[in-house]
This record gives sequence, structure tokens and C-alpha cells, in this order.
Amino acid sequence: MKAPGSLSEAVSRRLPRVSRRQALRVGAAGAALLTAGPLAFQFFHRRHKAPGREGITRADPNAPIWQLWRRRGWAREASHWERLEDGVVKCLLCPNGCTLNPGERGRCHDRANWGGILHTLVYGNPCAFHVDPIEKKPLMHFLPGTSIFSLSTAGCCLRCLNCQNWDISQRAPEETKDPSDPELRATPVRMLTLTPQDAARLAMFPEEVVALAEAYRCPSIAGTYAEPIVAYEYMREIGRQARARGLRMAWITCGNINRKPLEEACAAIDAANVNLKSFSDDIYNDLNGGRLGPVLETLRVLKGRGVWFEVTNLIVPTYTDKFDMIARMCDWLVKEIGTDYPLHFSRFHPAHKLLHLPDTSPAVLAKAREIALRSGVRHVYIGNLRGDPSWETTFCPGCRRAVVEREAWSIRAIHLKGGACAFCGHKVAGVWA
Repeated sequence: MKAPGSLSEAVSRRLPRVSRRQALRVGAAGAALLTAGPLAFQFFHRRHKAPGREGITRADPNAPIWQLWRRRGWAREASHWERLEDGVVKCLLCPNGCTLNPGERGRCHDRANWGGILHTLVYGNPCAFHVDPIEKKPLMHFLPGTSIFSLSTAGCCLRCLNCQNWDISQRAPEETKDPSDPELRATPVRMLTLTPQDAARLAMFPEEVVALAEAYRCPSIAGTYAEPIVAYEYMREIGRQARARGLRMAWITCGNINRKPLEEACAAIDAANVNLKSFSDDIYNDLNGGRLGPVLETLRVLKGRGVWFEVTNLIVPTYTDKFDMIARMCDWLVKEIGTDYPLHFSRFHPAHKLLHLPDTSPAVLAKAREIALRSGVRHVYIGNLRGDPSWETTFCPGCRRAVVEREAWSIRAIHLKGGACAFCGHKVAGVWA
């Protein structure tokens, strides 16, 4: 089932101008789903673990909820999978490589084997959306001072103990959306009066996402909050349609994706922030339920494909606050990726399964920044913490004068001309226009 019509064209012809305040208010209904916890729906699906197959769950295609899901167009055939014997399929999207019997779905909760065909269950049904400052992603060298239309579906391919958005990333899609009431489609006017109850049944297909971004004067769209990788088909199509309308697409991602689907997606991605969670396989396994290697490969692919990206490293006390490991990470980035891609050290706040840990010490964050600068990384930022203004300022690599001055997520001044320092003319890496 395809999203109907040419809503983007209709909006561009007759939509009244929407203020930034209205745009931010629109996001409140979507953002409320981030903090309200899972919604109790009539067709709540209880998950079961099979011995030795942690995270593999059931999704009976004949259940009433999935019939409604199909009718809405929220379930459709996935890409990047292979058929094995006896109706078994293997998902090839991410390194988890889930092998699914008929009626099972993968570790991400979002991809199910129905009748020997792998389906995505999160097409056109985001559970969170908002208009954000682009600096919040964080993206410091990509269209600074602009707004970005941000959205997320439920589910994730990792199991981070520290996840800030665990109430959607660790949920199945049917725990955040309700198809039992009449369908509600996203339009810019309707979004101004949207309630959290409306958001639970809201359909937002790619063309509608692009129309909303245009309506709220957002030059870019972000797959963010949880994990855009697990909504691969949805996010890829949003990016394709965004480019056709002159907008740009960003993925705020853990980077846990196989090379082939990533290379294909790069044709519809203009920017990314990749969360490099540590520089240790053991810590990746214990803290995040993943591996380091695939994320490093993602950085290489993004660079090779010309996608602008920035890297975030969340410093979690007792896990990733090890200065020798941070130094190895920075040395690898300089050697393998280069000196111009920004690195963000982000402050940990207790969340999800690590409520017993303290916030990251400001001194640890400042030391990590010193290590990165000393290793040769040119642009190093500290996030989730106010303090020294230099932590959020972009400096010219040539004359070291401030070329983008920020306060929280606001721009105070920009001293760039054509992507170069207005003072000395040195080129500053990024996407500035």
C-alpha cells in the first residue's frame, strides 16, 4: 500500500506560514510518547523468549492487531533478507543476523517472518516526532541554526543499558501505536491540535513527513530518538522523497548496520551522527549488546560515500571513562577517518538499567576533550553539560578564532563565508549552506 496523493505539492501551494513556536507545539504530542511510557492497547502483545534465542519473539500474522496493521499499510515486505529452507528467513540488515521461523520476529521487534517473507512493521507509523534545533542531534557542522523535523519508530538493534529513550527503543511497535480506532493521517493543519491519543493512531507516510518538514520550514529531516536502522525501508524512502523536494535527511544512529544496506541508504542520507559507544568489543557486548567492528566499518563507508557525519561518544562512569581507551579511539579516528569530522563527548545521566551510576564528572569530559585535541581531532565538543563556552564553539583550524558561537542549542554568531573562515579564509569542514 502506498501513501496517497501529492500532499507535499498541495501544502506548498496553500499552507499558511507556521511559526517556530507553533512547530515546537506540534511536536508536544509526539514527544509526550517519549515520556509517557508504553500505552496500554486492546491488542497488547506479550513477548516470550525462546531458550538460546534471546530477543526472538512471536508475531502471529493472523492476530487481529496485525490484520489492522496490514490494512493501515504499516506492514510491508522488507529489504535485505534471504530465504532459507522450510520457510525460514535470515535478516541481512544488521550484524545481529536474526534467523526467523515463520511467525517470529527479530531482536529489534520490528522485522517479522510472515509466510516465508520478511516484513517491516514500522512503515509510516512513528511513535515520536518533534521539531528540534539541529544542534540537539548533535550536528554542529551541518546547517547550523536551522530546525530539523525529527521522528522515530519503536525498536532498536542494540540493548544499551544506559539508553535515554528506552521506553521506545526497547518496545515493540504495537506497544506504542494503536490501529484499532479510525485512521488519522498527518497533515500540517491537523498537527496543530494533535493530542497524545491522536498520535497513537497517527499514520505518517514518507510524503507526509516531507510535507510537514516543508510546512514547519525545516530544511532537513532526522531519523532519531530510537534507531533509524530498524525502520530502514521507511527512513530510506523519506530520504529519497526529501531529496526530490530539495530537503536533506540525517540519521542519528548507533551505526550497527551491514555494509550493503548502508551503501544503498547512503544515496538518501546527507548527514549522520554515529554513536561510537566505546572502543572495546567487551564493553560493547556488556553495555550495548553489540560489537565495535561494524560501527567502525559504518564510519568508513560514510566517509567513502561522501556523507557528512559527526561522532558522539557517551562517557558512562565505570564503563567508558577510561582515558587510555579514549586515546586509542581518537588515534583510530585520526588515522582512519581524518581530523575534520567532529567528535562529541556526551555527559551520561542515570537512565534505564544504570540508575545507580552517577552523572559523568565535568573533569572527565574536559580531560577527554584534551586527549582528542592532542591526538589531532580538530573539532571536539562536550554535550549534555553547560560550562566552558569553548565546549560548544566551532574554531577555525587555521587562525583558531571562533567561527560559530553557540549558547546551548542557539547560535549567537556565525563568521563563515562560503564555508570558509571570515577572518583568514581557511576552509572549515562541514555543510554550511
